[in-house]
Amino acid sequence: MVAAAEKVLFLSLGGIPLIILWLLGGGIFFTWRMGFINVQGFNHALKVASGKYDRARSHGEGEVSSFGALATALSGSVGLGNIAGVAIAIQMGGPGAVFWMTVAALLGMSSKFVECTLGLKYRAVKLDGTLTGGPMYYLSGGLSELGLPKLGKVLALSFAFFGIGAALGGGNMFQANQAFAAFVKVTPMAANYNWLFGIIAAILVGLVILGGISRISVVASRLIPTMVTVYIVACLWVLGIKFTEIPNAVMLIVGQGMSPEALAGGLAGALVQGVRRSAFSNNAGLGFAAIAHAAAKMKEPVREGVVAILEPFIDTVVICNLTALVVIITGTYGSQTAEIGSGSEIVAVAFETVIDWFPLLLTAIIFLFAFSTTIAWSYYGERCWAYLLGESSVGIFKILFLACIFLGSIVNLGAIVDFSDMMLLATAIPNLIGCMLLSGKVARDLKDYWKRLNRQKSSLKSYLNSERSLIN
Repeated sequence: MVAAAEKVLFLSLGGIPLIILWLLGGGIFFTWRMGFINVQGFNHALKVASGKYDRARSHGEGEVSSFGALATALSGSVGLGNIAGVAIAIQMGGPGAVFWMTVAALLGMSSKFVECTLGLKYRAVKLDGTLTGGPMYYLSGGLSELGLPKLGKVLALSFAFFGIGAALGGGNMFQANQAFAAFVKVTPMAANYNWLFGIIAAILVGLVILGGISRISVVASRLIPTMVTVYIVACLWVLGIKFTEIPNAVMLIVGQGMSPEALAGGLAGALVQGVRRSAFSNNAGLGFAAIAHAAAKMKEPVREGVVAILEPFIDTVVICNLTALVVIITGTYGSQTAEIGSGSEIVAVAFETVIDWFPLLLTAIIFLFAFSTTIAWSYYGERCWAYLLGESSVGIFKILFLACIFLGSIVNLGAIVDFSDMMLLATAIPNLIGCMLLSGKVARDLKDYWKRLNRQKSSLKSYLNSERSLIN
């Protein structure tokens, strides 16, 4: 069954799966349609995320701050993909895969803007007064406004179905499985206690997710900055010691990604691995971040969408590239690492060549990455479940989700993870169809937002000038 589904989803054109071209094409389209928002809105995104506008009139109803929504969305994407995924991409597609991973992330910033703007624009109020949203709501509500209610409903239900599978597999069981594998690597004596690890992990996650998005946001807001900072400092430490080799590593990445030889032969492998790992890393084009941003305390959908462009940049352009440079500079890829079992082990070996005690710290980082990813995906899966089966049954999903953490720790996942990964990529089909159809609405809202923002700046500038003239 998994093999058959894989053949359909990864149907190729010129050696490149159509789903990869679909994700890349979506990023290109949104970047052009939104006037290069990934560049034009970057500085503004930093200001919004820092809280500059939290007390402005744009501050509205919601469960979490813009930074909290950003942290929650990042916790769902910053994870094992930033460590193991990068090493796997280099191993399978060569250093050139990192180039395409970065290109996909830069384009994905525009995809994130569109889907997260729509997430806030079409969010709904639940019976208890709290807010909910995501692709399910903008696909059904937005396309209904365009006179396509049946298409919108089909796309929304498809997304919700795929989303549940992705949450229980790749966003849950895979995280627990790989976290335990990393733990056993530094503490071999724990190999027979996977059941205990699973129980403890399920309890820890349960303490967070039973409190809903507010508690998830609080934990993510504190956990994400800390663990990202520690990991970045470790990468910079290695790069600082081997700084003379950085230019050669960068040239290798760009060269193998764009050289005539790569274009003639290795491009397909590099592009496929780069775009695929970028999607797994930052989820751009898949729509899940819109679920987190829909709960933000913000009345301006465009402003929340602008915040979201930071996610692929932090997740892939910064963290994944730092991991890639460490792996390449230390020479820990290719035939030398063919015997190493997993991507996280490859990265551990890379760090160990410079920092001999780092594998122990890396295990802790992997666990925290897996933990943060799991709590975010619990919310994504919960919202998909609620859309399909109703709010009253959400408790069943949470119990199922916690049970899957335990199962992920004790079983060999095999085809389960392969299937959940395919369901994750499959969400890009309904999500991008809807986003493209609704892109005109987003473009108009963006144009109006820039006009209003410029008027506010002009008014403030005039006021300050008048104050100065009175003082003088």
